[in-house]
Amino acid sequence: MIRLAAAVSSVVPTETTQQAFGYPSLFLLVLIGALVPVVPTGALVSSAAVVAWHRTAPLSLALVFVTASLAAFCGDAALYWLGRRGLGSKNGSRWLEAIRSRAPQDRLEQAQRKLADHGVAVLVLSRLVPAGRIPVMLACLLAKWPLRRFARGNLPACLAWTVTYQVIGILGGALFEEPWEGVAAAILLTVLVGAAPGVWRRIRQSAPAHRSSN
Repeated sequence: MIRLAAAVSSVVPTETTQQAFGYPSLFLLVLIGALVPVVPTGALVSSAAVVAWHRTAPLSLALVFVTASLAAFCGDAALYWLGRRGLGSKNGSRWLEAIRSRAPQDRLEQAQRKLADHGVAVLVLSRLVPAGRIPVMLACLLAKWPLRRFARGNLPACLAWTVTYQVIGILGGALFEEPWEGVAAAILLTVLVGAAPGVWRRIRQSAPAHRSSN
């Protein structure tokens, strides 16, 4: 945990190199994380917020917010555009197939029902629910939403997502004097937030089976 915290906190390494290195790196990593789920973007934003809190807080926190929000929005828009190209192609698209493979059928059906009932509001909330972004994005693709309509709903979703994880980072930074301690706390809290819905679903699924066995 300590090594991971130190590695992530290096995204905004020092006050003198933040603008030259830290913010472009944050933008690039969040953008990649939106396209390909290999970067823990929530933990990254929280960690950057911790470091910003221990630096020149107001300006740095504002720059982290703008950078992360813009990167998440651009990444989502690019992925959605690639998915729409796949829908329009006879042979499909590897990007569309990648989106499909990351959206379990039950989650997709649930997202489609909610999208039909509530529209853009579901898209706004999708980024705040762990593993909720891709099923809702795929539901929008299958409903043939134009990119402009998706972008209008996705903008407040990205802003709300950034605020949520930035608040987690600020709490970590406020509770600990050393930046790496705050980063470690932010990463741990982010992991717990991401894992909680999955654990809760397993508990709900196992409860009926346990009652029937009795």
